Parts: sequence; C-alpha cells; structure tokens
Amino acid sequence: MFIDQLKNDLHQSQPLFIGEETAFKAAVLVPLVQVNEEWHILFEVRSLIMRKQPGDISFPGGKLDGSETAQEAALRETHEELGIPPESVEILGQLSPYIASPSFVVYPYVGIIDEQKVKHSFNQEEVEETFTVPLSWLSQYEPYLHHVSVQPTPAEDFPYEKIMNGEKYRWGSRSIEEWFYDYENYTIWGLTARILKHFVTVAKRNS
Repeated sequence: MFIDQLKNDLHQSQPLFIGEETAFKAAVLVPLVQVNEEWHILFEVRSLIMRKQPGDISFPGGKLDGSETAQEAALRETHEELGIPPESVEILGQLSPYIASPSFVVYPYVGIIDEQKVKHSFNQEEVEETFTVPLSWLSQYEPYLHHVSVQPTPAEDFPYEKIMNGEKYRWGSRSIEEWFYDYENYTIWGLTARILKHFVTVAKRNS
C-alpha cells in the first residue's frame, strides 16, 4: 500500500523546486507596447522615495498576496503601479521562473499593454518614470557580464560541533552573474536584466 500510494503521489503535480511552497514568491509582467508600429518593452524607474531599491529599473510586479496566483499578482501589481486594469492586459504566456535561491522565486509573464495609457496613469509614489526600449534594438544588443562572488557566513549560533571539521569547515563560495544593458542614459541590470535576457532569447527564436 505504501509503495502504491507513494507512486501515485509522485505522479501528481510537484512543486517546481524543493522549497517553493515556503519561498518568498513574486511575479512580474514583461510589458510589450507598440510605439510607431514597432514592438517595445516598457520599463519602470522605481520612485526615488521608495525604501527599497530607489531609482532601479524594473518590470511592474511584486509579492504574491494571500492565495492569489502568480498571474493575478503580476496583473494586480501592474494595475497598482502603471494604472492599467487587468482586463486591459493581453497575457501572451509565462516565461520560466527565475529562482534566485530556494527561498526566493519570481514568476514572469509577458503581456501587451497600451503605452499611451501608462503615460498618464502611473503611480508616482512607486514609479519615477517609464521608458521603452525597441525589441529590435534588444535583439541586436550584446549585454555585458560581471560576476559577484558570494561567500556563506554562518550565524554565531551555527552548530559547528555537528559537522565534520567544525569551525574549519571550508564553505564553498559561488559566483552570481550580473548582466548589464545600457540604453541611452539607462542601465538595466540585476533581476530585471536576467529576466530580460531570457525573454529576448525566447523572442529571437520566434522572429
């Protein structure tokens, strides 16, 4: 009975990765807009009065609230930040999630919005300004890469006595890839650049 039940459970839908159920979950929208009959991606510059990451460039998005789905969160945040109601967004599909760590995951969606509406409706408490970048330019641009080395630092109460070599245990560092896009006077980097790079790769396959 145990094996049969286990086999059945393993054939059911599983979390995307170990830790997803308890991870901090966020969702973003990659907004496509038409400017002069050409497809662009719209970006936000976060308000300079924001407590976290003021002035950074981002997609509309944020934390999932309660029991809402990732898509619902992306649409809600787009409404709150850009003033575009969910029914005015045409969702084209979902990109692969970005797993920053087992405790943080971002679910990106791609959708079409009306750029003209954004100009007059964005929330100035959260958004300093918006701008667009032609998809044709992004398809030709080669982003540049820098690495950031991250070294684990255990807390003072870490139980070294439980592990081999104790305080002499050699923690492995890891390297984080940071991609950069320079467009006019804007620099897109961080999580936004990682999602953007993935989206551009997908878009180029279909161009």
